[in-house]
Amino acid sequence: MARKIRILVAKAGLDGHDRGARIIARAYRDAGFEVIYTGLHQTPEQVVSAAIQEDVDMIGLSSLAGAHLYLFGKVMDLLKAEGADDIIVTGGGIIPEEDIEKLKAMGVREIFLPGTSLEVIVDWVHQNVKPR
Repeated sequence: MARKIRILVAKAGLDGHDRGARIIARAYRDAGFEVIYTGLHQTPEQVVSAAIQEDVDMIGLSSLAGAHLYLFGKVMDLLKAEGADDIIVTGGGIIPEEDIEKLKAMGVREIFLPGTSLEVIVDWVHQNVKPR
């Protein structure tokens, strides 16, 4: 039996709004994925450490406070430094359209903006993430 896809849902930085992250975590769980939710106020170092310890296939970062370029970039740099850059990173939240290509250039695979249906997000994972 194949291992289930493991996803870490993370809230990095000082952003205290986690309703969306909790909804996404539940949707992933309901779709049959194994989900680890880190909770609020995680540093990029904590996010990457948890991802490695939990042997996840994907990190879903949520950002609503405007620090997405720094936080996502730091997570991508740390994953590379730890030799774990095969972990897929996606993001969601309040992210300006003009920053999406910058994030993708850093290696973030996909960005899901407010209003994206849970079905679309779950389908994207099914099509793009495989157990490592």
